[in-house]
Amino acid sequence: MIIDAHFHVWPDAIARKALARPPSEIKRQGDGTEAGAVAAIEAAGLDRAVAFGIANDPKHIGAANRFVASLDGNRFVPFGTIHPGASLQQNLSSLREHGLRGVKIHPLFQGFGLDDPALWRLLEAMQGEFVVTTHVGEGGAGSERCTPKMLCELVERFPGLELIACHFGGYRLLDELEDLVIGLPVHLDTSWPPGLAAIDPARLRAIIERHGADRIVFGSDWPMGNPADDIEVVRGLGLDSTQVSGILGENLARLLWRN
Repeated sequence: MIIDAHFHVWPDAIARKALARPPSEIKRQGDGTEAGAVAAIEAAGLDRAVAFGIANDPKHIGAANRFVASLDGNRFVPFGTIHPGASLQQNLSSLREHGLRGVKIHPLFQGFGLDDPALWRLLEAMQGEFVVTTHVGEGGAGSERCTPKMLCELVERFPGLELIACHFGGYRLLDELEDLVIGLPVHLDTSWPPGLAAIDPARLRAIIERHGADRIVFGSDWPMGNPADDIEVVRGLGLDSTQVSGILGENLARLLWRN
């Protein structure tokens, strides 16, 4: 079983707008549409991909959650959106109405920080019911809203929260994440656009072994990353077969469906 924990998928018209921003140094690996995501899943030999729907504005929570919930359940595991600008009841009701098991938080685009007390009230209520994936680290304006230190505080504050930190808990902040995040009781995804090959393989293996391979989940950040390439990086690290199969899908499957 191979599950990608980190796919961005939008309705066709929104995908064009979302990816029409001035290009960064990261080459796009797809168009962000459902059809493009299915093609990427098939090309990489994935069984499923976790599809994120993210609302930058509280008024779009319902539409974003409705869209991801409508995706083909044989291909995608839909993760919805929350926003502290909406009430606790509005957020939870939308997730439950659409049968969503998890959510994605992206402070860079949503305009709130991981230290926002309104977010904390949401996370407290979500413990034991939802898996929460959050961006951590750099990636543009707003990086100060989602630092590795803030992640550490979340892990300490919400021990019952099923939390996945993207980018090993600190995109483009390897030294900082190694000092602060590695070893914490939190799952980390492997997404590192443009690809895991950008990290020295010896360092990458050391990070995985120090943190515990059973708390690492594979993620590509499609369409910013290429899942097929990153799968080969994981397989080439020299980990044992149990660790590899865990990272590529079994760890996430246990987290998503253990209840």
